[in-house]
Amino acid sequence: MVEEQVHEALINNDAVIFGILILMLAFIFKTSSSNHPGWKKFYKFAPVVLLSYFLPSLLNTFGLINGEESQLYFVASRYLLPACLVLLTISVDLKEIFKLGPKSLIMFGTATVGVVIGGPLAILITSTFAPDIVGGVGPEAIWRGMTTIAGSWIGGGANQAAMYEIFKPSDPLYSVMITVDVIVAEVWMFFLLIGVGKAAEIDKYFKADSSSISILQKKMEDFSLSIAKIPSSTDLMVILGIAFGITAFAHFSADIIAPYVVENAPYLSKYSLDSKFFWLIVLATTVGVILSFTKAKKLEGAGASKIGTVFIFILVATIGMKMDVMAIASNPGLFMVGGIWMAIHVALLFIVGKIIRAPFFFLAVGSKANIGGAASAPVVAAAFHPSLAPVGVLLAVLGYILGTYGAWLCGMLMQVAVQ
Repeated sequence: MVEEQVHEALINNDAVIFGILILMLAFIFKTSSSNHPGWKKFYKFAPVVLLSYFLPSLLNTFGLINGEESQLYFVASRYLLPACLVLLTISVDLKEIFKLGPKSLIMFGTATVGVVIGGPLAILITSTFAPDIVGGVGPEAIWRGMTTIAGSWIGGGANQAAMYEIFKPSDPLYSVMITVDVIVAEVWMFFLLIGVGKAAEIDKYFKADSSSISILQKKMEDFSLSIAKIPSSTDLMVILGIAFGITAFAHFSADIIAPYVVENAPYLSKYSLDSKFFWLIVLATTVGVILSFTKAKKLEGAGASKIGTVFIFILVATIGMKMDVMAIASNPGLFMVGGIWMAIHVALLFIVGKIIRAPFFFLAVGSKANIGGAASAPVVAAAFHPSLAPVGVLLAVLGYILGTYGAWLCGMLMQVAVQ
C-alpha cells in the first residue's frame, strides 16, 4: 500500500511563501547572468528552469511549507498562466509558424503515442522482474494511478484531474503519482534543456534542416529590434491591462461555456471540453493570437514577452513547491516504472525524429507540449529563442484537446497489461 507523506508546515502564510519564491527566482536569475566563472560553469549543468522547480521543492521536502495547502499554485495557474499566454502570443507570426511544416505535428503526435503505449509497456516490462510493484487491487491498483500521469503527460492538470475522476485511484496513491509525474518529467526536461545547447550537433546527427526555424527566429528578432523602446509606466500598465483583461474575459466565458457543455453535450467531456481550465487556456491563447494581427503586436517592443516570461517562472516555482523529492526514496519502484515509461517515450521520439529528419526543436517542443503542457512547452521553446515560445503554446493547446482521450486509451491498455 502506498503511504501518503503528511507534515506540519513551519510557514503557512502564502504572502511569506510568495516572497521566498520570488527571492529564490531573483537569486537564480541574478547568478545565472553573472560573469563569474564558477556560476557560468554551474549553470551549464543546472538549467535555470530546473532550479526554478527544484529549489522551491526543497521548501516542501524539508517541511518548511506545505505545497498542497498553499493557494499560490491555484492563483498562478488561473491568473498568471492565461495572462502570460496572451503576452507570449501577442507578437506571434502565425504565417511563419505554419511555414515550419508538418514535422512539428508529426513529432507532437509521436510524443503522444509514446505516452499512450509507454504506460502499458512499462507495466509489462516491470512485471517480468518485479510484479509486486505494478500490482494492487481496487483503488490501490497501480495502473489506476498511472492513468493520472498519462492525463498530465498528454494534456495537463485538467486532463489529470479527469483521469482521477474516471479511474478513481486512492488519494495516497494519487498523491505519490503526482510526485512521480513531476519529478520524472523534470528529469527529462533537464536533459532537454541540455540538448538545447547541443541542438546543432543533434540536428547534424538527424540530418535535419532547421532553416525554417532559423528564418522564423531571425524574423522575430528583427521585429523585436525594430519596435524596441524603453517602456513607460503607461506601456507597462497597458500590457498588464490587456493581459489581465483578457484573462478576465477568458474566465467569464469559461464559466459559461463549460457548464453549457456539461448540460447539453456531456459526450464532449472525453475531450476535456467540460473543463473550465481548458477553455481558460484556449480562449486566452486565441485572443492573444487575434491581437497579433493588430497594433497590439507592437507592445512586444515595450517588453510584453518579458513580463510573460516572469509570470511563467512564478508558475514554475509554484509547481515546484508541490514536489516532495524524498518520495523517490520511499517509493523507488514507482519512480523506476515512471523512468521506463519516459524512456519509451524518448526512444520513440528519437527513432521517428531520425527517420523524418526532424530538427531537435520539434522533438523537444513536441515532447514538452505533451509532458508539461502550456506551463513548460513555451519555456522549452523559448530556451531556443524567446520568439519561438508561441510554437510551444499552440502545440500545448492541442495536447489539452487530446489529453483526456489519449489518457483514457492508455488506461484501458494498462488495465489489459496487468491481467
